[in-house]
Amino acid sequence: MKIKSLKLKNFRNYDLLNLEFDDFTNIFYGNNAQGKTNILEAIYISSTTKSHRGTKDKDLVQFGKDESHIEIIVDKNKIESRIDIHLKKNSPKGIAINRLPIRKASELFGIINIVFFSPEDLNIIKNGPSERRRFIDFELSQIDKIYLDNLTNYNRIVNQRNHLLKELNDKKSQEGLLKTLDVWDFQLADYGTKVIERRNNFIYEINKIISDIHKKLTGGKEELNLIYEPSNGKITLEEILKKNREKDLRIKSTSAGPHRDDICFMTQNLDIRRFGSQGQQRTAALSLKLSEIELVKETMHDTPILLLDDVLSELDKYRQNYLLDSIHDIQTFITCTGVEEFVNHRFSINKIFHVCSGQVSKEN
Repeated sequence: MKIKSLKLKNFRNYDLLNLEFDDFTNIFYGNNAQGKTNILEAIYISSTTKSHRGTKDKDLVQFGKDESHIEIIVDKNKIESRIDIHLKKNSPKGIAINRLPIRKASELFGIINIVFFSPEDLNIIKNGPSERRRFIDFELSQIDKIYLDNLTNYNRIVNQRNHLLKELNDKKSQEGLLKTLDVWDFQLADYGTKVIERRNNFIYEINKIISDIHKKLTGGKEELNLIYEPSNGKITLEEILKKNREKDLRIKSTSAGPHRDDICFMTQNLDIRRFGSQGQQRTAALSLKLSEIELVKETMHDTPILLLDDVLSELDKYRQNYLLDSIHDIQTFITCTGVEEFVNHRFSINKIFHVCSGQVSKEN
C-alpha cells in the first residue's frame, strides 16, 4: 500500500498544495507551527474521515473560505484509487471514492490502513482508559468491517439508552419506558458482547507480537503482557445490565459495557499504568505502536502507511534506532524540525520537503 500523491485546497494554512511522494521515506522538516502536521492530518482524514486532533470540519477549512478539498491517490495491490474529501463550513462533509459519492463514512475505512504515532501517544499507558479504548477501536475499525458495524450499533444504542434513562424521571410514563429499556438492554448486550469478544481476540493477537518487541527494546530485561479488563467483570453483559439497572436509573447513564472497559499493561507482575516509571510507560507505548504495524501486515497481507509526527525528539537514541530500523520497508511520513538526526542514524531518506508558512518545497 502506497500513497502516490496529495492535493490540498483551502485546507488549514494551505491555499493550494500538490505533492507527489516516494514509496518509502518522506520527511517534512521546518520550524514549529509552519504546517507540517497539517499534511499528516490530511492523510489521516482521508483514511478515517476525522481529524486525529478531534477538530471540527469547519475549523479545518481555511479562514475566509467556505469549503476545503483533500484529494489522495493510493496504490493498493497495483490498483489505484482516488479519495476526495470535501470539508464544508456549514454542512456535512462529502466523501467520494473514485469520484463516486459514498453514503456512509464507514465505507472509507480499510482503503488506507494507517498507523499514526505522535508524542501524545507515548502517554497512552499513563493516561485514562478512553485513550486505550480509542486505540483498540481505531485499529480494529480499519481491519475488521464487522467490528466497525458492531461498534457503531453499540455506541448508537448506548446513546439511546442513556437518553431513555434521563426520560424515566417522569413517573407517569415509567411503566412503558421500562419495557422499552428491556429492548435496548437486549440489543446492547448482543452488540456489546460481540465488541468485547473481538477486542479480546485483538489483545491475544497483539500479545503474540508485542512480547518479542518489548524484550528487544528493554535489552531482554522486561516482558510485556496486555490484559483486557471488561467493566462487567466475569459475569455476562446481560447480567451486569440487570444488576446495575437501579444504579443506571439513579445516575441516568449506562455504567457498564465496552465503553467503560480498559487495557492493563503488565510487566514482571507490575501494572505499569499505575506503578511504572515514565520510561517504562513510554517504552510500552512504543512496543504497542510497533506491534500495531506488524499486526496490520499479518492481517491485511500488506504494509500500512506510517505517520510519525515529531516522535523522534521524544525518544532516546536507542529507541530512535530501533524505531527507524523497524520501518525500512514501510511508506513513512515523518515530521521533524531538522534532518540531522536521520543523517546521524545513517537512515535512508528518499524524499525531503521543507515546510515554511504554508509553502512546501522539495529538496534534492
